Amino acid sequence: MLAMINYFKKSFGNKIKDLREDRDMSQSQVAALIPMNQSNYSKIERDVQQPDLFQLKRIAEIFGVSCDELLEIKKSPEDVARDLEFARRVSELYNHIYNK
Repeated sequence: MLAMINYFKKSFGNKIKDLREDRDMSQSQVAALIPMNQSNYSKIERDVQQPDLFQLKRIAEIFGVSCDELLEIKKSPEDVARDLEFARRVSELYNHIYNK
């Protein structure tokens, strides 16, 4: 069941893309604040490249979140309960469709 929960998580790149777009920032603007070139930042958003520790820290600072939150190291009990409920519903739907 844990593999199913992990499958539905957003990738690191999608998380930072959403954070950037929520703040109406361009990739170039974020890259300049890190600092790094825009093409390398784009690779991070596309999950082609991973940030180094300094870049990870800067990304978290720029978006006002913790590194733990970006990496999903800690989850609140509510988040865990929501993920488990979602996985349970997917499992029930799968069983309903394929175990007729």
